[in-house]
Amino acid sequence: MALTLVDPLVARVLPRWPGWQHLPREARDTLFQLGVITWTVAPHLLRLPLWCSLIVGCVLFWRARLAVANLPLPSRWAIVAVLCVSVALTWWTEGTLMGKEPGVTMLVILMTLKMLELRARRDALVVFFLGFFLVLTHFLYSQSLAMAVVTLGSVWGLLTGLVLAHMPVGRPPILQAGRVATTAALWALPLMAVLFVLFPRIAPLWGVPQDAAGRTGLSGSLRMGGVASLANDDSIAFRLRFADGREPTPDMLYFRGPVLSLFDGREWTRMSSVMTPPVHGRAEVQLFGAPLAYEMTLEPSRLPLLPLLEFSPELGDGAPQLQGYVANLRPDLQWQLNLPITDRLRVQAQAWPLHRQGPRHDATGMEPLRQLPRGFNPRTLAWAQQFRSGDPVLAQADARTLAAALYAHVGRDGFTYTLEPGAYGRDSVDEFWLDRKLGFCEHFAVAFVVIMRAWDVPARIVTGYQGADKDPVDGWWIVRNSHAHAWAEFWQPGEGWVRADPTSAVAPERIRRSVQLQAPRGIVAQAIERVNPALLTEVRAMWERFDNRWNQWILNYSRGKQFGFLEWLGFESPTWAELAYVLVLLIAATASAGVVWALWDRQRQDPWQRLHNRVQARLAELGVPVGAHEAPRARAMRVREVLGPPGEALAKTLEALDNQRYGRPQGPPATAVDRRWWAAFKAATSGLLAPAAPRARRQQPH
Repeated sequence: MALTLVDPLVARVLPRWPGWQHLPREARDTLFQLGVITWTVAPHLLRLPLWCSLIVGCVLFWRARLAVANLPLPSRWAIVAVLCVSVALTWWTEGTLMGKEPGVTMLVILMTLKMLELRARRDALVVFFLGFFLVLTHFLYSQSLAMAVVTLGSVWGLLTGLVLAHMPVGRPPILQAGRVATTAALWALPLMAVLFVLFPRIAPLWGVPQDAAGRTGLSGSLRMGGVASLANDDSIAFRLRFADGREPTPDMLYFRGPVLSLFDGREWTRMSSVMTPPVHGRAEVQLFGAPLAYEMTLEPSRLPLLPLLEFSPELGDGAPQLQGYVANLRPDLQWQLNLPITDRLRVQAQAWPLHRQGPRHDATGMEPLRQLPRGFNPRTLAWAQQFRSGDPVLAQADARTLAAALYAHVGRDGFTYTLEPGAYGRDSVDEFWLDRKLGFCEHFAVAFVVIMRAWDVPARIVTGYQGADKDPVDGWWIVRNSHAHAWAEFWQPGEGWVRADPTSAVAPERIRRSVQLQAPRGIVAQAIERVNPALLTEVRAMWERFDNRWNQWILNYSRGKQFGFLEWLGFESPTWAELAYVLVLLIAATASAGVVWALWDRQRQDPWQRLHNRVQARLAELGVPVGAHEAPRARAMRVREVLGPPGEALAKTLEALDNQRYGRPQGPPATAVDRRWWAAFKAATSGLLAPAAPRARRQQPH
């Protein structure tokens, strides 16, 4: 009984699919257009409100059902009702109807609703141009190579739909329209390239797009497991390359991020710049050896910091590229920005891997770096006192000797380096250090700092990135979020702050060769690895190579590169006026070429019309008078009337042309100018042309 009630309901909601080839042209073109709109809108649905995604999905499904079932379109009142609800929900969600988010939301809704009143070609053209405008809005959120590929598919689909709308007769295949769209896009490609190279980069026009998809990597605080969860993210944090072919060893690749000095028992946070002991002045920073010059391209992180290579005291020639940002070096040697990084950012700097930093003598402000919260991790504090007092050497040792003792303890006492140590409770250091001994880098760093502070040694945690991918891509080293790392610093009298990385005691390959732990792969990735273990690595490297070239050549094409291009053309000191001069000159040359093309193309005709005229002229030679308005089938009837049985073969060729032009051919699609048809037509007329001449003369009036 239930099935008998459900089946009719399903049949009403989901009409029977007749097959793509059996759909009327209007329904076929509508479904293709719906597919293009779905592809274009899909990236926005990931960031728009849930109600918007539901409305868009329901409206597109509704329109597809109307097309398949050949049902009438809804009334304008229904469309207006949906629009009013969408406006109200937009106001409720965003609090306004102005701005980027409300504007994109309403644009998606309007383009979707326009499909419900698709009654004429005029309506289709409105949808196409709304779609082109919607494609541009994607770059307000992301300018990545992946988004460029997605929008390229949208542009091709919209151009194909536009070509179909200008083919009103017959049932032209979608692939044929797609080839025309591709050809038109290729013809426009040179002009697009010229405009990209020479169109002035004027702020803030080129600074509006921001990558809202940027991930939040490091933060200004740390809880147990925070870096381990970030290490599961294999996306790119930044790329860098070194000048003059000089490259550091993996154990020198420490990229300094937030420095965490305050501990409340559960979370580590940064100390304010006022409280942080100063490091400025020649006596507090010493640099040794030759510097490493490097260039860095950072992905959007939504954090106001620059994770530069330790130690980078000054920004190089790339500082002007920090347009809109103000970078300051904090007393704890962390580079701070005034705004979060929401767009790709390029920085040039010099680093001295060999350096000393911090006060040589106990300075004001060191006391908070010795403090521990009361009531937390009592067993670890007791172990620290017992460990030191039980060894006469350690009882009188300095900070370096104590750190070496902790290194040795970690290396021999059964600790395990893992991405999945499990959750820890209130006294997390007690559980890690004395019970489970399973942890990631932040577990080792936190325990190290807590024990050093228990011994009254100033210590703090530094978070950032360590290491890079093994093989550079196009000369660029890739540092991923999975390279996120936490280490420690302790203060040694007479030297200053000394880096300590206790992870190297239990997992030396993590530091010396940048071999980070791998997160568990999915089922598909595991299956691919079984077939070809290197395939995933090769595919990822290929994609990242293209992505890096996209970033360097396209997204980072700036005013400086424009002027460099003019210098290559021969201009000594390029200016905006000379750039405009070159651009106008090229536009004028392009316009002149277009005029020449139009003059030549004026002689051309529509291929169907040209064939139509040639057939009319050949029939006139046979003495068969036909009008210019008559279709091939009408001309076939006139051939039978005038020529009788000898003209049957000729009449059949004309009927075949009529079927090809206006009907649905049974075989593969062919064009009107098919040479095989013209050869058959000439063969049918060759035997009739000679005797037709006297007949034509007899029919002429005296």
